[in-house]
Amino acid sequence: MQKDVNLIQELVDLDKKHFIHPTSPIKQQQEQGAALIFTEGKGVYLYDVNGDCFIDAMSSLWNVNVGHGRKELGKAAMDQMNKLAFNSCFSTFSNEPAIRLSAKLAQIAPPGLSATFFTSGGSESNDTAYKLVRHYWILKGKPSKKKIISRTKSYHGVAMGATSATGLKPFRDFTNSLAPDFYHVDNFSSQALRELIEAEGSHTIAAFVAEPVQGAGGVHIAPENYFKEVREICNEFEILFITDEVITGFGRTGKYFGIEHYGVTPDVMCFAKGVSSGYLPLGGIILSEKIHQDLIELSTGTLLHGYTYSGHATACAVGLKNIEIIENENLIENARVMGQEMLTGFQWLQNNLGIVGDVRGLGLMGAIEIVKDQVTQERFESPLSPLIVVEAAKRGVICRAIVFDNQDTLVFAPPLIIDKTEIEKMMSILYDSILTIEKQQEKTK
Repeated sequence: MQKDVNLIQELVDLDKKHFIHPTSPIKQQQEQGAALIFTEGKGVYLYDVNGDCFIDAMSSLWNVNVGHGRKELGKAAMDQMNKLAFNSCFSTFSNEPAIRLSAKLAQIAPPGLSATFFTSGGSESNDTAYKLVRHYWILKGKPSKKKIISRTKSYHGVAMGATSATGLKPFRDFTNSLAPDFYHVDNFSSQALRELIEAEGSHTIAAFVAEPVQGAGGVHIAPENYFKEVREICNEFEILFITDEVITGFGRTGKYFGIEHYGVTPDVMCFAKGVSSGYLPLGGIILSEKIHQDLIELSTGTLLHGYTYSGHATACAVGLKNIEIIENENLIENARVMGQEMLTGFQWLQNNLGIVGDVRGLGLMGAIEIVKDQVTQERFESPLSPLIVVEAAKRGVICRAIVFDNQDTLVFAPPLIIDKTEIEKMMSILYDSILTIEKQQEKTK
């Protein structure tokens, strides 16, 4: 690919002047321009305006599950747009793709989850869950049940309610006047959850929300019995259990949904990202059959919650085709098998590089911690993972650094179509990138 220097400079200048980037350093953008300007994606690879090729080891934002450049999804969108691109689903209006997708979701979700409310993404899904569980308790004659409990290191989105539920403090510190009645407990302590419920009074608590595997918080995987204990506590105190499957859904962890690893079923499940593999904005929540029936029996007026694009016909058509690809290509099993290959690669890095600490993964979600001392797990004074991310990008791998809450962690979530050769290439680049930073640290001693 021939570089068009003038075009590239034009894009850089326009980007600085007109595009406010999500979750990005504003000063960095103004001083250095866009880090990368992508033009094309194929499989696990992204290509930029310079013609450089990168393994997308994050599936962009944990979401391009079926990989880039899937013409089937483009055709599904085009075919639906040519018939009916969009119609409002307010006032009980509907369309076939929304109906079919909600039925398919009931089929593949954990047992007992049966009815879907559609949104445009994960933050909307989480906000919807919190609003509807509070509405549910009002209908049940228990309006004092309105508090939402989540966990430290959790991430649930950037809408006001979702930010309030997020346990990572920097996201909450970004703004003020957050939604009241949101509480955070220690990451994997069911006892801490019980103690908070008892302190606040179960009659005040609407729901507990958790990611089956924490994503933006650093890919933290729950102990084996944690969610069973949580489910029992929620049952004991009449509290609804919400799972945030925005990242962990649709095969990412080697099962359709992350909570399936733990043998429990939530009352409400949030989803987004992998439902359409990012080809169109789509998300939602799935309610248990019991909650849905209670809403049917107790509701007397209009459900005063809805987004313009809830049940978007084209987005739902793409979601259906995306799920078809996941199933036809056996991508959930591939995520399980290749996830083990990825974890093995992380362990090889751990054995051959002195600054690699704990490594972990579940399916194609993984993390590498960077440490000063492998024995004591002591960390460097300044995190090194952001420097490693830069080195990896130079060599053709896109990954992400997590430094919130005193962490120094690299996280990964490649497309579910990745194969062993591509994982080996990824590990080779990561080795060179981490080794470069390790040697730089040795020089500064």
